[in-house]
Amino acid sequence: MAAAVESRIVTRRAATAVVCLVAWLLLPAACAKRGGDSGNHVRIAIGGQNQMIYLPTTLAHELGFYRDEGVDVELQDFAGGSKALQALVGGSADVVSGFYDHTIQMAAEGRGLTAFVTMLRFPGLVLVTSPQSAITVRKIADLKGQVAGVTTAGSSSQMLLTYMLQRHGVAAADVSITAIGNAATAIAAIEHGKVAAGMMADPSFTLVQKRNPGVRVLADLRTAAGVKDAFGTDTYPGSVLYSTTEWIGANRETTAKLARAITKTLAWMQTHSPEEIASRTPKALRGEDEALYVDALKASLPMFSPDGVMAAEGAEEVRTLLAGSIDKVRAATIDMAKTYTNEFVRGR
Repeated sequence: MAAAVESRIVTRRAATAVVCLVAWLLLPAACAKRGGDSGNHVRIAIGGQNQMIYLPTTLAHELGFYRDEGVDVELQDFAGGSKALQALVGGSADVVSGFYDHTIQMAAEGRGLTAFVTMLRFPGLVLVTSPQSAITVRKIADLKGQVAGVTTAGSSSQMLLTYMLQRHGVAAADVSITAIGNAATAIAAIEHGKVAAGMMADPSFTLVQKRNPGVRVLADLRTAAGVKDAFGTDTYPGSVLYSTTEWIGANRETTAKLARAITKTLAWMQTHSPEEIASRTPKALRGEDEALYVDALKASLPMFSPDGVMAAEGAEEVRTLLAGSIDKVRAATIDMAKTYTNEFVRGR
């Protein structure tokens, strides 16, 4: 049994190395397969479509904003951000709806990914204990010697967890990190005590909290106050749309259309109630308990960007955080202006 558990435990450094190595090997070939700006069909890989952190990508489809821009979008659902990245570099996706930090990690490997519209001002994840561990794990430092869950190996949830551990004096090697997925698998891992704590997104977190009032929130990255407490910064951009610099260069009109569709969606979300947003969300994503989904939306709305713009200081905060835990990022000279652009959001 111990061996089986051990086999599922992956350190953040090893997982990041695997993702970056795969991307380094496959990215040139994938880029070579992609043609020019047809504006017809775009494949978007989402790092967990049922997580609210990626909701604008789906809402833009449900509201018809991609169609209005003349783009036929195919949404592909993956277990986590690292899997979506692998789809991009493997050539089965054109664009990723994932976390901005992957563009910086890949830049440290000498590979160009560029975020072109920002959906989240904050990461939107919650580090929560299992009901069984709530008494003994009262703060992040108490995770030393425990098992903690992330969505997938090498995902942004793992990187964020690693940083929070280090910031609270716990070496990543002192915590066993295992993949618990998202939605049903993450909920089961938390509720059954398979992990002492786990990184979760809404609506899964709100469901766990409702069914288990005794769970303890160790970090809430859905709000400015929570991000300030966890990272010591006022902003930390989370999910974005990104692609290779080669694809963006060859498909500038299509990139602009995608950016406009997302910014229209973000503006729509700012002017509609949680109930109205929930009503336009696919049933498969909001689940059976619609009141719970609305509650999750109410708690998560502050994390969504109002305009899709990436703040330069926010981008720099992500680089600083990554440099604290990833040697290659720390050692690399990264041109941050190449990891994101506001050109397509601002229409210039």
